Amino acid sequence: MRKIITTTFLTLDGVMQAPGGPEEDPTNGFRWGGWSFHYFDETMGNVMNEFMNRPFELLLGRRTYEIFAAHWPFVKNDPVADQFNRTRKYVVSHRPMQLTWQNSTLVTGDVAAELINLKQQNGDDLWVHGSGKLIQTLLANHLVDRLYVWTFPVTVGEGKRLFSEGTQPEGLRLVDAKVSTTGVIIASYEPVGDLVTGSFALEQPTETELERRKRLAKEKG
Repeated sequence: MRKIITTTFLTLDGVMQAPGGPEEDPTNGFRWGGWSFHYFDETMGNVMNEFMNRPFELLLGRRTYEIFAAHWPFVKNDPVADQFNRTRKYVVSHRPMQLTWQNSTLVTGDVAAELINLKQQNGDDLWVHGSGKLIQTLLANHLVDRLYVWTFPVTVGEGKRLFSEGTQPEGLRLVDAKVSTTGVIIASYEPVGDLVTGSFALEQPTETELERRKRLAKEKG
């Protein structure tokens, strides 16, 4: 069984929309496209090169596929472009679409079942870049094996978020973390099972605490 690995550029307030440029995804009037541009350094380049040197196939949502297909096939003499253009690409879409990028296969219909089947096949790991809605489906079905989260020291206030519909209560283990010279935190996480909660409250609640809980209960009711 191969792994599904996500890698996401994220603002400090959790937005993943249009990190690469203003025209990448202006959906809902998003005005801050390109927020990641001025933060790249050698550390980040080395991490990305390490990713590119591993065997992988791509698993992409429709919108990210269209962005990539309009860019990477036209980039020459670039290691990322060479790897992306050469490898197999699986594109998840609930509607028919034309796949113009070489080595592309459409995943549609019962998407969750198709993704489970795809993961169970022998082959290289499946890497997800961008593809927010696809990640929600993967998280909802516990299909993500590792998450790489690149957190940039910027806030944008609103936009499409990584952890949105589909996110499940779950514990994660920090596998590795690096910090770029520009303040970008590159962290990787693996799911470890159900979220375990606890409490720092006193074993015997005070009268004040009991009154506070009563007020909350009334407000909720």
